[in-house]
Parts: sequence; C-alpha cells; structure tokens
Amino acid sequence: MEYSRAKDWLFAQRRSGRIRTPQRARRLLSLLGLTGQPQRFVHVLGTNGKGSVAAYLEAAFIAAGRRAGAFSSPHLVDLRERIRVQGRQISEAAVVEFVAMVRPLTGVEATFFDLMLAMALWRFREEGVQWAALEAGVGGASDATMAVNGVAATIISNVAADHLATFGGFEALAADKARAARPGTPLLTAARGSALRIIAREAERVGAPLFVYREGSSLFSLPAVPGIKGDAQKTNAALASAALRLLGFAESEIAEGLQRARLSGRMDARECCGRRIILDAAHNPHAVRSLLRSLPASYHLLFGAQPHKDVAGMYALLTSRAISLTCTWPLKRSSLPGCAYLADPQKALLNVVSRSDKNEPVLVTGSFYLLGKLLGSDLFD
Repeated sequence: MEYSRAKDWLFAQRRSGRIRTPQRARRLLSLLGLTGQPQRFVHVLGTNGKGSVAAYLEAAFIAAGRRAGAFSSPHLVDLRERIRVQGRQISEAAVVEFVAMVRPLTGVEATFFDLMLAMALWRFREEGVQWAALEAGVGGASDATMAVNGVAATIISNVAADHLATFGGFEALAADKARAARPGTPLLTAARGSALRIIAREAERVGAPLFVYREGSSLFSLPAVPGIKGDAQKTNAALASAALRLLGFAESEIAEGLQRARLSGRMDARECCGRRIILDAAHNPHAVRSLLRSLPASYHLLFGAQPHKDVAGMYALLTSRAISLTCTWPLKRSSLPGCAYLADPQKALLNVVSRSDKNEPVLVTGSFYLLGKLLGSDLFD
C-alpha cells in the first residue's frame, strides 16, 4: 500500500454526526493491545494554547534526556505532524504499516481522530517513548484522549467561547473540559471566571490537586524566555513549567525546553516576494484578542475561517488596524464589510503582497486549514 492510499483511507473515517466519546478509542486500543501503556503522559486540554503547551512539554522531555513523544492536532500540511517521537514526525512507512494492521479489524467504528490516537500510542510503544505530551482534540471528558491511561498531570490552558453549538453553551463546554480531571492527578489551569469555578468544583469532587496560574507565583515562574513568539506564550509556558516542576523535572531542563520549543503557525514570521508575512492560527475571538497584543501597529489582512466559527466576531477585532482587507477560503464567499474576496488562498496572498509596501507586514489568520494550504505551497522564501 502506498502512503497516499493509507492517508486517504484515514481521512475517509469520518465521525459523520456520531457523538463525541472516548468509548470508540477504548475499544480500538483494547483490540490493539494498547491499553496498558508504559509511558507517562501530560494531558493538555483547553480552548487555546494547547499546541504551544504541548510543544514546551515535548522539548523539555527531550532536554531531560527522556525518550519523548507528542500527539497534537490539527496538522497543517501533513497528518504525520500529529505524531512525533524525539521531535520528529513519524515516517510514511509507519502510517502505511498501521493502516495495514487496523484496516482488517472487524467491529471497529473508529474515527480519524481515534485512529490517529491509536497510531500515536502504537508508535510510542514501538519506539520506547517514556514521556509524552497528549493534546486533546475538542472538549475533555467526551474526547478520545480520555481513553489513555498513565496520565501524570492534566493541564486545562483556558476555556473560551468556541464549539459552543457542540456542547450546548459555555458552561457545558467548561464542564466537559473539567471532567478530564483525574483522581489524585495534579490539575493545572489558567482558566478564569465561571470556567474556573466549574473546574475547581470538579477537581474537589474527584480529588485532583488544583493549581491555578497566578502571575508572580514561583510555581508558574519562567526560567527562560519561551521560544514560541506571542503574547499568550507567557501563560502557556508558565503552565508547562509548573507541570514539569510538579513532576520532578530540573529547572535547567525546563529552561532548555522553553527555549528550544518551536511551533509552526503561531506568530510564524515568513517572507514572500520580499514581504514579511505573519501566519497565526487564531480561530476564535479569544485567540484573536491575544494575537492583537503581539502584532505591529498596522498590517494588511488576509482572513479565512470556517463558516461555523465566529467569523464576524474575529473580523471585527482584526479590521481596526488593517491597511487593507482580503478574505479567502475556507470562507465560501464574503459578506463581511469592506472585504474583497479571492477564493484561492495562494492567489489571494500574492494579490495582497502585490499591493503592500516593503515595510507593511501581511497578517494571515483565522484558520489552521488556511495556514496549511499556504505552508504547503512554495510561496515562502
């Protein structure tokens, strides 16, 4: 089987309206003999910042000399980005081998995400991973990652308004994330307001020691400047640092991890045709507000978002400092005020670049999928 065929088969395993639950993943892991993982995991959940927190953890595990793994989502260009061992994505041959192994199984109704999770645990076992960062997909108790055992710490980065239709409102979303708390397992969060109250109640109910981010707290202090850029990274790095301290990692290992961490698509500065391009995967108003605190005073905006997101809310925040406004895929069309629409992201970026001066940056934001389309092209120098 070729990699392209294996990849196509994985993508075809859609959830298609089925409920979000870890039960499918539990059954798949059981069939594959992956339920008693020897690895220790840090489970990372939250609306925004999960990928960054996981990247800091992964880099620190490597700095500490541990055999390290990471499971994250979504990918930008290639699905293999979701599974890393020692900082490197898995091979095409590994994907082909896994698909050949699971495809003949009967009675399995696993989704793409379930299968990618199982593939990650399989690779971690095969490659002797000791510590891994485990990033949830959507939610908490309802997410497939709850099928994983061996969680040594849980991090809920924050809770913000996203996927509300899926969960039936903000408090229901917060409650689902809170129910990722595990008895006796440290739970760390930078959540605020009603979300924090919900998390605190659940932590107390199950007996999970709760550690809440406070600026100036020694537990959450930063021993080095984070390697990922952006205003939100202070909090993301602080959460990872605190978890690592609680788990017994040395300050020097934590510092090296923070400095070495990298993550595409987060305040990601590139060049295209001699122009500075800033790519950021902010895809809800909470993330956009944080992004704006890190941006130059003005920029040309190329904006694309999935139609079910808070498109108008994000756009309203981004326009006040924009020199020009262009919208593109994954929006199907644009009724946003003042926004020219070009369906093809690559042509849209080249159009924006052609109208910008050399000292005027171009901001591309609104969707992981938009960034993936562009980063998978040959546009950047």
